[in-house]
Order: sequence, then structure tokens, then C-alpha cells
Amino acid sequence: MGTPRGETVTQRFETGVRALDRKLDGGIPAGSLVTLLAEPASQAELFLSEFVARQETVYLSGEQAPTTVTSALRSQRGTYDDLAVSQLDREAPVSDALTHVEAVTEESLLVVDPVGPLERADTGEFRAFLETLQSRLTQTDSVAVLYALKHDAAPPQRHRTEYTSDIVFDLETKRNDDAIENRLFVPKFRGGRALTEPICLDLTDRISVDTTRDIA
Repeated sequence: MGTPRGETVTQRFETGVRALDRKLDGGIPAGSLVTLLAEPASQAELFLSEFVARQETVYLSGEQAPTTVTSALRSQRGTYDDLAVSQLDREAPVSDALTHVEAVTEESLLVVDPVGPLERADTGEFRAFLETLQSRLTQTDSVAVLYALKHDAAPPQRHRTEYTSDIVFDLETKRNDDAIENRLFVPKFRGGRALTEPICLDLTDRISVDTTRDIA
């Protein structure tokens, strides 16, 4: 069926999780700013690996050395032909990140892992970073993923990250006596439909839907 006259089709970036892509009508819309919330002791990096495997990517590491990031990604998915990993300047992470944002190319992916160092920067600087990032994503039909670690001492500007984001993925990891349960919530989808129920997932060395539980 053709597209109705005057209606445009938005390009989608696949997440690599089929159940999630179906519920997002094909994936993440181009131009979107995405926040991935997850605990440090979780397998959330599998999501980043899936994202990176599908797009030309600029990967900004706020904590680990580029060789460490590249090695971890390759251990999960093999080689990445279109991946550039850089470590953010610890003294000036926002200004360093802005340099990379301004260089984002058409239909590409930008990952900030984790976004915490930027959230701890000056309020005006971080706000300017988010505004510039959103503008650049729109101009280039690209997507950015901000990996936000959940812990007791959340960075002071975490609320700004979530508020500015178009989509929020919230991974909940629970430890029971005999199992680990992972549920992915999508409480926010600006311009789309947020999910009213979570997707239950198995996160081992890959992502799969947990068919032993109720599936959203």
C-alpha cells in the first residue's frame, strides 16, 4: 500500500530487539534523542552493542578507555566497520562532546556511555549540549543514545536528561533467589505511543524475549 499524498514516512533505526521494534512501529524514529536507564550491574550494554552493529557510530566513552570499549563490543558482535570510539576529556566532558556532536554525519548514531559526567557539569553547559544535540540529530536524521546509570546518588541533572529525551528506555533488573528478571519499560515516546506494559527479556550474552513470563 502506498503512502497517502502529503504524508511522509519517518526513517526508523532498528534496536535489534524484534519485540521492541514491533511495538515502536519499526524502531526508533530518525532525529530522536534516546535515554537508556539501567543499573551498573546489568547486561544493558547488550542494547548498546545491538545499536552500534546496525549504524555508523560515534561512541563517546565517559569512563573507559577506547580500547576497552572496542574490545567489549567486538567480544559480543565481532567486527564493526563503521565505529569510532573516543574517550571524553575528564576535565571538560561537555565541550569535548559538543565537538563530536557538531561532526555527526547523516543517518548515523551517537552513543554517550555513560552520560553521568556530562550531567554533573555546569547547568548552562549541559543544557546547551542537549539543545545542540537535538538540533544536530534533526538536521542529519540521526539518533543519539545516552546511557544513564541508575544508582542511589543520581547526577543532579538526570531529570533534564529524561525530560529532554524523546524516548526513554528503562531497564529494570531484579534478583530473586533462583533467577534474574529483566523487564524493559518504555514510559516515554514523544510523538509516538509509550508502552503500557514492559517487555520481559533474557539478557545473557544476547537479548531474547523471556517466553516463560507474560510478554507485553
